[in-house]
Amino acid sequence: MDTTAPLALVVDDEPDIRRVVAAYLSSDGFEVVEAADGASALRLARERRPDVVVLDLALPDIDGIEVCRQLRTFTDSYVVMLTARAEEVDTLIGLSVGADDYLTKPFSPKILVARIRTVLRRPRTDEQSVPARMFGELVVDADAHRATLDGATVELTRTEFDILEALSARPRHVLSRAQLLDAVWGSGWVGDERLVDVHVAHLRAKLGPDAARRYVVTVRGVGFRMGPG
Repeated sequence: MDTTAPLALVVDDEPDIRRVVAAYLSSDGFEVVEAADGASALRLARERRPDVVVLDLALPDIDGIEVCRQLRTFTDSYVVMLTARAEEVDTLIGLSVGADDYLTKPFSPKILVARIRTVLRRPRTDEQSVPARMFGELVVDADAHRATLDGATVELTRTEFDILEALSARPRHVLSRAQLLDAVWGSGWVGDERLVDVHVAHLRAKLGPDAARRYVVTVRGVGFRMGPG
């Protein structure tokens, strides 16, 4: 049994916020490292490979959006973005940032820790081996946690792959946003259903211009399903 404590990287230029978040995470069993700016965050992420990154949007050197984009080039750590203004969330979810969740300041540290625990409990694969699923040129390999298109690996974040895996596991079913939240974020997750649309949009962008017709199809008023392939 793996008893290694999960590692959290807390990135915020406000020392008080870093201390409070770090204290709550530590008391919940996390190992915590802190960074006050984007450059330090990227260096620590490369050195320590955290399981989750709590990332403030407004940093003094590299903003959180760019930090998240750079993180996605070398790690699939879960990223929870923090923002000081509610209206900024609309901007964030419209960008291909790659964050898994968003919280607006002021926030409850208990809720933050609960959300992090929820995403870290996501199963990566089934206990039994699952055959790769084929949808035309798209192959979804749950065991390898990999998707390929025309034989080339599609670089997906954990959340994007988990959505694709959930849809491909039930290709003839339409999954509502609530069902996808339960499947991917976990039944204990509480947040904005718009996150599903954001990650579906990012997933489609990586699967090509015909993805909305061939692979991840919108069923208006209901949800999403896998396309006919």
